[in-house]
Amino acid sequence: MERTLFIVKPDAVERALVGRILAMIEEAGLKLVRLRMASLDGGSAGDFYQVHKGKPFFDKLVAYMTSGRIVAGVVEGDDAIKHLRSVCGATDPSAAAAGTIRATYGVNLTMNSIHASDSPASASYEIKFFFADLE
Repeated sequence: MERTLFIVKPDAVERALVGRILAMIEEAGLKLVRLRMASLDGGSAGDFYQVHKGKPFFDKLVAYMTSGRIVAGVVEGDDAIKHLRSVCGATDPSAAAAGTIRATYGVNLTMNSIHASDSPASASYEIKFFFADLE
């Protein structure tokens, strides 16, 4: 059993898509373990996305992630990281497979509606970032 983190991004929260996105995740067979709504400030968004510091899109990403509320969640299931990323689809909604979250709700490469951890190391760091009480 593996756990991983997802974030429903500000564009999707603003468009009232949280319930629909959660339903897609649950219908894919992943079990919700934790859920929380939050707002990120520049410092916390920068810390969360520290792996991207120095990249050309970093400042735009931080500005976007601080532009509105987010919903962070943890799911578990067999091969949860790979499974959730498959449900999310390609980062660019125009390249995402039909029926995925990003193909269905994503607007563009930045406003793609959802973040999902990409590795066990990222999942561990990201879960602790939002849910310090989970191991």
